[in-house]
Amino acid sequence: MTEYLILFAVVFAINLMPAFGPPTWSVIVLFGINSNLPLWGLVPVAALASSSGRYLLALGFRFFAGRLSDKTRANLAAARAAFERQKHGGLLALVFFAVSPLPSAQQFGAVGLAGVRILPFTLAFFAGRLVSYTFYAGSAQYLVAHTSLGDAFRETLTSPASIAIQVAMLAALVALAKVDWVKMFGPADQGKKD
Repeated sequence: MTEYLILFAVVFAINLMPAFGPPTWSVIVLFGINSNLPLWGLVPVAALASSSGRYLLALGFRFFAGRLSDKTRANLAAARAAFERQKHGGLLALVFFAVSPLPSAQQFGAVGLAGVRILPFTLAFFAGRLVSYTFYAGSAQYLVAHTSLGDAFRETLTSPASIAIQVAMLAALVALAKVDWVKMFGPADQGKKD
């Protein structure tokens, strides 16, 4: 039981990071190799921990959004209102969250900044991670023999492709707050009846 709690704590902490954290599947693989814990036990614990961490990360971004300028908050409210008016767009966004290979930290940051309901995205993320962690960790256990969490973390910090993706996603997150969504979609209260 202690090993599961340690796994939960490590994965939870990694998923609180807004950028440059090692991929959770690599932590699952490392725990699988260095412990007697079965994959069927590792995956749900890691999925719950990563979803919980991302949920709190989104809440942190929501808290930060309250400190932005009035104009930026109005823009984000307009983006949220436009998103919420699109019924099919919301479903597609949930599917994208479930299966996206892109770094999820910035996606949860965008959800938090825009003030979109976090729980549906967290549930979609959890369901997608159950599948992806099973696939990645299950296949990687056969390929990885000797590595460490430090190696996985170092790879995240030094790989040019990884750095480029993280920087691009952070830039997209900043752009989300800077785009004039009010001009594009109208004010947040547009289309509502009094």
